[in-house]
Amino acid sequence: MSRNLPLVGVTACRILGDHTASHRVGEKYVTAMSEIAGVCPVIIPALPGGVEIDALLERLDGVFLTGSPSNVEPSHYDGGASATPDDHDPARDGVTLALARAAVARGVPLLGVCRGAQELNVAFGGTLVQEVHRDTGGLDHRMRRDVAYDWKYRPAHSLDLVAGGRLAAIAGPGPHLVNSLHGQAIDRPGERVVVEGRAPDGVVEAISIADAGAFALAVQWHPEWPRPAQGINRALFQAFGDAARAHADGHRTRVGVAAE
Repeated sequence: MSRNLPLVGVTACRILGDHTASHRVGEKYVTAMSEIAGVCPVIIPALPGGVEIDALLERLDGVFLTGSPSNVEPSHYDGGASATPDDHDPARDGVTLALARAAVARGVPLLGVCRGAQELNVAFGGTLVQEVHRDTGGLDHRMRRDVAYDWKYRPAHSLDLVAGGRLAAIAGPGPHLVNSLHGQAIDRPGERVVVEGRAPDGVVEAISIADAGAFALAVQWHPEWPRPAQGINRALFQAFGDAARAHADGHRTRVGVAAE
């Protein structure tokens, strides 16, 4: 394996135990980074006191905001009382929201999935729908609990991409089918947040950041599963990997010039 693989930070969740906490990320996310994006994943902990974001971004060639069972606390987007008060991870919020803004500002490639898409929108001032199955009058986008694990990730609906958008350029015109496992969704897009695709009922399924200096895309579905990734899912991870490699090459060039 090459010593020059790009380093990509993968966000973790803080899980409280009886006596201590752990930092956890699903293997499916790091495997997608390694096997499809072709990068070296490193886990970013959700420490209650935060992490040294500038130090991380000096070394990282990409940031991957993962999915999670937890939801962004509504206090971060003036969302009122929480509809899911037992499903929050304030330590993760404290890391990921600042990390997303900083990565975009520094031109570090960023990819978000599910909660990661919601984090990116909130980080740029957007809001969320807390109960998409109640508040939109459209499809029930929640994960099915009456089927086996792999069936939860089977295609649930079509995806309408914005013609001429960044994601359409990566994935092609389709048709595309995606899975659906989310209870919350993007409501009002934040400043600089561009809608790249929607579900048939209008729920936002993909976003990008306008005028970002590097790859900055996030999707509401889970492209990392099932495996092997195909179609738009594979194209998305490969495009992110290409962006991380370009960033790594640029970093090595800058370091080489500075050393001369």
